[in-house]
Amino acid sequence: MYKLITKIVREDNFLSLAGNLVIAVFGLGGFALLARSLSPEHFAQWVIFISGGSLVEMLRFGITNNALVRFLSGASKENSEQLIGSNVLISLLSTVVIALIMVSVNLVFKDIISNSVYVLFFTWYPVLAFINLPWNNAMIVLQAKMKYAKILWIKAINSGLFFSFLVMNKIVFNLSVLELIWALLIVNLITTLICIVKGWDGLLCIKKANKSTNATLLNFGKYSTFTLIGTNLLRNADLLIISISPLGSTAVALFSIPLKLTELQQIPLRSFAATAFPKMSKASLEGNVKEVQNLFYTYSGALTYLFVFISLITFVFAEEFVVLISGYQYLNSEATTFNIVALVRIFSVYGVLLPIDRMTGIGLDSINKPNINAFKVIIMLATNVIGDLIAVYVFESLEIVAVSTLVFTSVGIVLGAYFLNKEFDFSTIEIFKSGNRFYKAFWEQFSRSTKEFKFLRN
Repeated sequence: MYKLITKIVREDNFLSLAGNLVIAVFGLGGFALLARSLSPEHFAQWVIFISGGSLVEMLRFGITNNALVRFLSGASKENSEQLIGSNVLISLLSTVVIALIMVSVNLVFKDIISNSVYVLFFTWYPVLAFINLPWNNAMIVLQAKMKYAKILWIKAINSGLFFSFLVMNKIVFNLSVLELIWALLIVNLITTLICIVKGWDGLLCIKKANKSTNATLLNFGKYSTFTLIGTNLLRNADLLIISISPLGSTAVALFSIPLKLTELQQIPLRSFAATAFPKMSKASLEGNVKEVQNLFYTYSGALTYLFVFISLITFVFAEEFVVLISGYQYLNSEATTFNIVALVRIFSVYGVLLPIDRMTGIGLDSINKPNINAFKVIIMLATNVIGDLIAVYVFESLEIVAVSTLVFTSVGIVLGAYFLNKEFDFSTIEIFKSGNRFYKAFWEQFSRSTKEFKFLRN
């Protein structure tokens, strides 16, 4: 039993999952504290700051993220340093460009922005972008090298520090939303300094960047960037469209709650995807299409069964989850006309569809088809935006906004399956068969280890 536990703890999937669990637990706790302590208007400003920031993060790091992970697999030491240097250089330049654009927009439309939920985002995100650049680069490099224990450590420091501050704020300080932004900047600065001191950020490799490695990352990244931006927009387009609709800031605050629960559902997905992509990429680079296929089926099947279980729990206990996160204020029919419990249940169904959709995208990227994956995401995004616009402007319904999420994800699964089938035989049945084999093997191993443990005790 001890050997089994030790093996599991040291396994990449576990470490990746643990890292995302750390962020999720602290993130959920912080989200709950903010939802309970801030007014709907100020909470909406915070939500837009975080959502908008996530979108921009994808833009500046998406250029090189997947490319670095793919090409660093099996690269020589010299080539690795060149690739890491190019990653640092490109992400730095993209940060400068984005910051300049945001500052310019804020100056030109100052009056409009200052009276909207976007005021914190346009004012303070450019500052955050430079502060968190080194530690975000460190995360990409460590993922490419599959150093998941170090990733776990960084995430624990960053998320843990800010959550601890939010607890103290709730008990003692009771700061404004602006002061909370300042605290977030300080926490990210501490995380960045740690990564720089440890040498994980790759900053010293910037002088080794060259035209060849720059081109390698950019050629792959020109497609993966669209994919990552599109994927992030798929998560945040709902909030962005609601924020400019007649539904108001309360609707933004309310809709963010089921989205937060969806993020929790995606913890295992993000974790396993982070380990699946380097493995599938390595197999693809070695010309082992059969191994890529096997990995795809195993990950898709295992995650789908897991998500059915998670979604069922979320569906049944939807109201309890809402109370856990935000208290009773958003359940009050006098405070809002929207049914937040119904939203949570719709998104729980969405969770069942996520694994296959995500794995088809990872599969396409791993076999060097980022252009196809980008096309897939663009079609999904267009479907989502059209659905959202109809939902908020024609029906003025948050429930229909949520339903549009089911529609675009189904479209993504169909497209992903179609294009993967051109590379290897795609079988929905095989996904479920692989899932069955995965959990059967896991149970058999667990049973054997349990018997061995009992034998040793006797």
